[in-house]
Amino acid sequence: MTASGEVRDTSGARPVALVTGVGRTVGIGAGVVRQLALSGWDIAFTHWNAYDARMEWGEEEGANEAIRAELVERGAACAAIEADLADPETPERVFAEVESRLGAVTALVLCHCESVDSGLLDTTVESFDRHFAVNARGSWLMIREYGRRFRGPHGSGRIVALTSDHTAGNLPYGASKGALDRITRAAARELAGLGVTANVINPGPVDTGWMPGETREHVREATPLGRLGTPRDTAHLVDFLCSPRGQWVNGQLLMSNGGFA
Repeated sequence: MTASGEVRDTSGARPVALVTGVGRTVGIGAGVVRQLALSGWDIAFTHWNAYDARMEWGEEEGANEAIRAELVERGAACAAIEADLADPETPERVFAEVESRLGAVTALVLCHCESVDSGLLDTTVESFDRHFAVNARGSWLMIREYGRRFRGPHGSGRIVALTSDHTAGNLPYGASKGALDRITRAAARELAGLGVTANVINPGPVDTGWMPGETREHVREATPLGRLGTPRDTAHLVDFLCSPRGQWVNGQLLMSNGGFA
């Protein structure tokens, strides 16, 4: 520990970050792992290609290999793991695989989601349950597994989760993300004895290829800087929170949306 209270790894080894939801090269998760690799982290990332395949953008062929190659170029050891977070047995399997391939996880970053638009009147019970299984229960189980296994220096552990406040017309997504917020912020208290910080980031609308032209123009006009959010914007904040400099930010829901309103 330094005089300023920062906890640093003096072993010479790169710490390990486990990032979920890294299935597309243009996604927020991909932006996060690129930045963390540049900052000296080894990276394990999960993807679930079956989700992308049933969405309108479709599965991006070769994305997992391309992302892995980029991380290796940045000096990171890397493990890509296919993981269905709707399955409650997945978190234990993922952590065991990461530990066997890269070592213990220091930072857990939750970028995964189930997101299928529907409102109060047309959401099905199946869709509602699937959103909560992935976005809320899956995230809780990942955080629980992290807490059970974390043995790093006090003050070095990090949990960061990505959320959204888009609920009207997107009910199961927004409601399940609201549950994720509470679960993550609870970790800041319940894992205090381990010296783990836990924060939530709301990145607002980020340009990852999903916005139609009309939406893009609306977002530009509603953002003071007059541009769209990018995965890199979110990645910079995740990188800070995971660094020793971000240690004193804890239990927070942080808006990182350029002032979008």
